[in-house]
Amino acid sequence: MAINTPGRIAYVNARLLDPASGLDAMGGLLTEGEHIVHFAPGLFADGAPVGAQVVDCDGACLAPGLVDMRTQLREPGQEHKESFKSAGRAAVAGGITSMVGLPNTNPVIDDEAAVEFVARRARLIGLAKVFTYAAATKGLEGRELAEIGLLREAGALAFTDGVKAIADAQVMRRLLSYAASHDLLVIQHPEEPSLASGVMNASEMSTRLGLRGIPREAEIILLERDMRLVAMTRGRYHAAHVSTAEGVDIIRKAKAAGLRVTCDTAPFYFALNELEVGDYRTFAKLSPPLRSEADRQAIVAGLADGTIDVVASDHCPQDQDTKRLPFNLAEFGGIGLETLLAVTLKLTQSGPLSLLQALDLVTRRPADLLGLEAGRLRTGAPADLVIFDPEAPWKVVADTMRSKSKNSPFDGHLVQGKVIRTVVDGRTVFPETAR
Repeated sequence: MAINTPGRIAYVNARLLDPASGLDAMGGLLTEGEHIVHFAPGLFADGAPVGAQVVDCDGACLAPGLVDMRTQLREPGQEHKESFKSAGRAAVAGGITSMVGLPNTNPVIDDEAAVEFVARRARLIGLAKVFTYAAATKGLEGRELAEIGLLREAGALAFTDGVKAIADAQVMRRLLSYAASHDLLVIQHPEEPSLASGVMNASEMSTRLGLRGIPREAEIILLERDMRLVAMTRGRYHAAHVSTAEGVDIIRKAKAAGLRVTCDTAPFYFALNELEVGDYRTFAKLSPPLRSEADRQAIVAGLADGTIDVVASDHCPQDQDTKRLPFNLAEFGGIGLETLLAVTLKLTQSGPLSLLQALDLVTRRPADLLGLEAGRLRTGAPADLVIFDPEAPWKVVADTMRSKSKNSPFDGHLVQGKVIRTVVDGRTVFPETAR
């Protein structure tokens, strides 16, 4: 699509929020072309600059656009479930201006051409910015390391086998050693495969429903092993979608020991628990599985004390053919792009975080972790912005969501916090009528 260069735009009557600096004040912000050129408390109180287009925020929050560091975009190979275009529409409707895709596509993103394909397609579509991870091992098979140096040069932000754990300890040791020598980030799906053949959390509930359980130890054991490997190699390690109380504690202790360890979780794991499975509800079949209420509370505590660095959507689109099946046969995963902001704000409404602290989890922190020029209000930075009303309530209706797939675990839930406008490189990309 043709992308027009925007002119000067003055955002007035805005509640400016910048987690990086702690700014929370009424004021204004000026963009010119693709960049922020000025912002300050009280700015434009006496009127906007002559010749600038004016966007009246009417007291709504103006913050850096969200950075989502864990998504499955399905293109190439499964465009019937999701595409860059449909995911882009869903992302900007949720206030996300940058997102990073996993490499488990078809073909796998394990060569330079595949990395470059992602960048090229995202530029053509012109919605949210799309970055990619590359496979840590060739074909995601967990045996032979991919061409990590070449993939990094091509633009891969980090290295992971996506939804597969790197189970072989020697392979993980070699990967972390290489990553340490080149200051690269390794992202692990922390689930011991030999313990993870079930379909929901192993508990009294799984027994009652007659479903094979995935014990919490699947996460715990792999994290414990990996922390020892990180200590051996001094590599940079990131644990994805931590879901257990013990998992949080392992990361907490590793950080205290000075290891180069970070982690994220997804809204599913701090807003829901295993009771969502209810009467075999496949939209609540996730990987890792929804855990106990005690685990959920431990995830919230980990977010509050800074052990958990980032909240990511863990967007995993599945179509009706793979979700509307008996629970044992249905695929894992839930969509989460459009609900990322609103569900994260639950941490401020009934939880221990301030608005700035909650936003930090989905803006500055993921951007800094991945080395992206995003996630903060700064003069000269790309004008990637979201305007939202943190008090506006709405009901999640999966069938109306912009993703091609409708498998939202939050379907039917009431949430609070609605995106009004999303801006990427100075251009309004949501709502569609304002482009």
